[in-house]
Amino acid sequence: MKKNICFLALVVALAATNVFSQSKNDSILNDVIVTGTRTATTSRNLPVTVSVVDRQTLTANERVNILPTLTEQVPGLFVTQRGVMGFGVSGGAAGGIGVRGLSAGTGQLLVLVDGHPQYQGVFGHSIGDSYQTMMAEKVEVVRGPASVLYGSNAMGGVINIVTRGMKHDGIQTQLNLGAGSYGTVQTELSNQIKQGRFSSTVAAQYGRSDNHRPRMGFEQYGGYLKLGYELSDNWNAFADVDITHFNASYPGTEAKPMFEADQWITRGVATLGVENHYANTNGRISVYDNFGIHKINDGYAEGAKPQTELFRSKDALAGISWYQTLSLIEGNSVTVGMDYQHIYGRAYYTSRETGEIVTTGRRGMQSCHTHNNEIAGYVDVRQDITPWLTLDAGIRYDNHSTAGSEWIPQAGIVVKPLPTGTFKATVSKGFRNPTTKDLYLYGTANDTLHAERLWNYEIAWRQSLCGGAVNYGINLYLMQGDNMIVTVPMNGAQKNMNSGKFKNRGAELQASWRVNSHWHLTTNHSLLHIDTPIEGNPEYKGWLGADMNYGKWTATAGAMQVSGLYTIASSDVKQSFTLVNATVGYQLNKNIRLWAKGENLLGEKYEYISGYQMPGATFMGGVNLCF
Repeated sequence: MKKNICFLALVVALAATNVFSQSKNDSILNDVIVTGTRTATTSRNLPVTVSVVDRQTLTANERVNILPTLTEQVPGLFVTQRGVMGFGVSGGAAGGIGVRGLSAGTGQLLVLVDGHPQYQGVFGHSIGDSYQTMMAEKVEVVRGPASVLYGSNAMGGVINIVTRGMKHDGIQTQLNLGAGSYGTVQTELSNQIKQGRFSSTVAAQYGRSDNHRPRMGFEQYGGYLKLGYELSDNWNAFADVDITHFNASYPGTEAKPMFEADQWITRGVATLGVENHYANTNGRISVYDNFGIHKINDGYAEGAKPQTELFRSKDALAGISWYQTLSLIEGNSVTVGMDYQHIYGRAYYTSRETGEIVTTGRRGMQSCHTHNNEIAGYVDVRQDITPWLTLDAGIRYDNHSTAGSEWIPQAGIVVKPLPTGTFKATVSKGFRNPTTKDLYLYGTANDTLHAERLWNYEIAWRQSLCGGAVNYGINLYLMQGDNMIVTVPMNGAQKNMNSGKFKNRGAELQASWRVNSHWHLTTNHSLLHIDTPIEGNPEYKGWLGADMNYGKWTATAGAMQVSGLYTIASSDVKQSFTLVNATVGYQLNKNIRLWAKGENLLGEKYEYISGYQMPGATFMGGVNLCF
């Protein structure tokens, strides 16, 4: 508690000095975003809460994955880790994304790439190692339900990765090379072209690390391709493909080590679409296919026998998405859209010796091969009543071939009592359809399950000061969920049932200060109260960061305070720790930049996951080439 008080006191001291700053800078109140609505608009006009993390911030600490940076920059969001590089899947996996007490690991938070859903079709969760900085222009995070626009799994919010693209004619190539502690190596090569109506982005990535424990190696290959063509002044077509493959090992906890617990995972997504842009209307229709192939050896404990079978799964989430936004009268915006998804999942075991499929009923599971379909339509209306008052309302009808139908409403109000201040209030419903695992896999399966539901009530205040140099915002929210899928005893066995409830409430603060052309300070804080302990969601998280730019030198540094983190829900023991990171860069010439970074510089001993102590201080160095 004393560390939390000191951390907050430092932030208050910094905030108190903002009255002396007279720098001019665009306000974050006018960030142009696409996630809170299907079409680009300023954040000030939307009742939902959206955080934007741009590419400069995503790449400042020379990370190949976006998730650690989002943990620092977005209040209310927290991602678990277990080593220097790699999250993995299955037993002992990290990469669990939590927001306001809800988790992408259980499908309650939706990850999007350019507005298209990305999650594993069998287990219904995101896979953290898929989200690379090489493809991201920026990331927009909606905190709170976004199910009206994005459907199932967006009950707690969405993370939308907006992909890169060239804005001006020319050719640009970048190469990033780095190496450091525990045999860690990271490389990224990208090329962008824009010539007239044609544009392209091509990127490839390779990374590996031994990590800080035996049998915890990680290796990853990734590639990204995006092509665009302007068919006319009003129409353009695009296509992109993203593929990542990683090999990860699970060492078990320090008290109970595991052997041969290995994973071979391939994930990919392909998209094809056409967009239109007119003075009073714009929209898009696109088709996409999000697919994966997974092979997992569950491993064995010390003294036990090696596994004779491998878990295998294949899945696909294919869909069609269409929306059109129209401005019918002055100050009006109406978005109508439809989504169709075909959710495919196949899970089975194969013999390690012969490769043949075996149906041993292991953990109560026979070979599972299922298809589900989901179709939805929605409308969202936003109307300026006066220059200082905007109303927003939307509704979605969603039908799942197994779980049935849901009506999803949302309503909000935006009040602008000051030229630089905005008050927002929203009431919204979120939902998550049961996954293939919930419905059909293992002895707990129940094919009569319905969707999980929650209601979110939220108020927020945003203000810009000192000509846009200082920006801050605060949110208060209450989430109440029911119909949650939990495993309960039934007739001498365990069964999935819609019987869980929860109530989460909290507060979030976010602020930034552009001190001058050389210094920029940011901070965010979140408090979370939950009735039942949930792994991977701290009661308090705070971040204080500083960016410096002087001539050829750049530096970014920050401290993150985490308190009340449950690493295992059944225990009363909570983790509290402070992490300090720093990155320094030097522009040798117009083409070459050198960099060095250190993480956990205080050498803290801490865990995100019970039994997986994180490494002490780690260091890396490298070079960026741009030509």
